[in-house]
Amino acid sequence: MTIHKVLSANAIDEHTLLIEFDNHQLKKYDVTPWLDKPAFSPLKNPTFFKSVQVEKGGYAVHWNSEIDLSEYELWRHGVQAN
Repeated sequence: MTIHKVLSANAIDEHTLLIEFDNHQLKKYDVTPWLDKPAFSPLKNPTFFKSVQVEKGGYAVHWNSEIDLSEYELWRHGVQAN
């Protein structure tokens, strides 16, 4: 299975990211399952959640030096966007 690098990431609501990969495929990724984990609890703050950025090289998205999600996770568990 080919995993594509992340080109862009945008918060489209309080818990969902819209991810564009290097093959120009768009996927939606819901972070809700992660919110009960202490390390990800800051993502409950809508302003903080919207500060998502793509890591250099497109290997992940991150919010700070402690919270990130890999391109594999986003690709594998994201849902095809219309």
